[in-house]
Amino acid sequence: SMADADDLRKAMGKKITEIMAAHRERFIQGATENGVTPEKAATIFDLMEKFGGYGFNKSHSAAYALIAYQTAYLKAHFPVEFLAALLTSEMGSIDNIVKFVAECRRHDIPVLPPDINRSFKEFTVDGNRIRFGLVAVKNVGEGAIDAIIDARRERPFASFFDFCERVDLKKVNKRVIESLIKCGAFDTTGLRRSQMMGALELALDYGQRAQKERCDPQMGLFGGVECPQPVNLPAVADIDEWDDRQKLAFEKESLGFYLSGHPLTRFEDLLSKFTTADAFSIKEAPDGASVRIGGLVRGTKTIKTKKGDLMAFVTIEDMHGALEVTVFSRLYAGCGDLLTEDNAVLVQGQVQKDEQSVKLVADSMIALEKAEETWTASVHVNLELGRTDRDLLLRLRDLLQRFPGPCKAYLHLHGPTHTEALIELSDHYHLKAGPALRREVRELLGYAAVETRCTSVERARERFGPGTRLNGTRAAAR
Repeated sequence: SMADADDLRKAMGKKITEIMAAHRERFIQGATENGVTPEKAATIFDLMEKFGGYGFNKSHSAAYALIAYQTAYLKAHFPVEFLAALLTSEMGSIDNIVKFVAECRRHDIPVLPPDINRSFKEFTVDGNRIRFGLVAVKNVGEGAIDAIIDARRERPFASFFDFCERVDLKKVNKRVIESLIKCGAFDTTGLRRSQMMGALELALDYGQRAQKERCDPQMGLFGGVECPQPVNLPAVADIDEWDDRQKLAFEKESLGFYLSGHPLTRFEDLLSKFTTADAFSIKEAPDGASVRIGGLVRGTKTIKTKKGDLMAFVTIEDMHGALEVTVFSRLYAGCGDLLTEDNAVLVQGQVQKDEQSVKLVADSMIALEKAEETWTASVHVNLELGRTDRDLLLRLRDLLQRFPGPCKAYLHLHGPTHTEALIELSDHYHLKAGPALRREVRELLGYAAVETRCTSVERARERFGPGTRLNGTRAAAR
């Protein structure tokens, strides 16, 4: 019947195996009643089931192959132009902008901030770099951008006040200029962002007065064809520039993401060492996989369970996007104090996927700066034998004794002929890993000598799943 056919279509489309199994029996029985052998009917249903898994017809496959070839060619031979066009095509999606800006960084293609003298509506090529498009700046509409581009056709804007004097302030209003200041579009005009924000009212006043005088026909009676210009520019207060954290916060407010830097930049080494996924790559992880992700707490929604316990839904943001993390009550009791805005945390948990979204159910959560103390299994000190003597070893011994902790310690002795000897230190020299240890060893030896490493078994389980059986750490490391 038509109803049965529609049920089968839904089962194929949504890949519901139970319904497909029920329809297999009905299909084979009905086909047999219509003179088809059971074997042939089963073969036909197998083909339908396979196509339901993921089916392309040939013309569809050919079209995809051609587009894949064309885009791969453009990316290989014209990477700057290709990525600029890609960013322009995704200007309405902050998540995709973040993804493609990260792709630019991976290819060493700088993405320059917006600039009132160089930026256009779209992302454009500026040498071997990409210039940010003004239409992607929040609160800056196309009418305002057209007014800015029209005003600079004759010559670039020489200063912040020159800008306010020449643009149409009916289209480029206070809100537009605030967004342009916050994202750095006026940085090349010489004033600090804090100064421009502080002088914005004066600048708008000055610009409106200049435009009024220029357009007033009475002013031409004494000045000839050209209207006289205001002589005195407003005084700008000597205000200290915003600190990096404030500048980045305003950048994110006006662009939707961080462009010139990121609050997590100082944690890059820890993130690369201790995380196994990020907000973008986690989408490729299988449902139920165990991963570890680091980022900033951007929002927390706390609720009460039926038992009266507290749990939370937390938004974690890293350099690649944002992810929702579910923190159940058993974990919330121990880590609730970490769930404050802008806190840097490291979360380990299980991936939870459905057709629309990817989430993480947290098993554990720690402050990101505590990662080495909590999860480091061993500390490795590299010594160059040509620069090492007895006195240096004795000083290193005394230094290590000041950092007792849970981590095994190893010395790697590197010879001049690329030989290496590995020495495991006794339990007496178990260490507490962290920035203080790294800093003091570096000061003593004169070079970056300390490495921290996670347990190989733990890393293997994170890679292959929580149920992985391992035959010793050597196999796991391999």
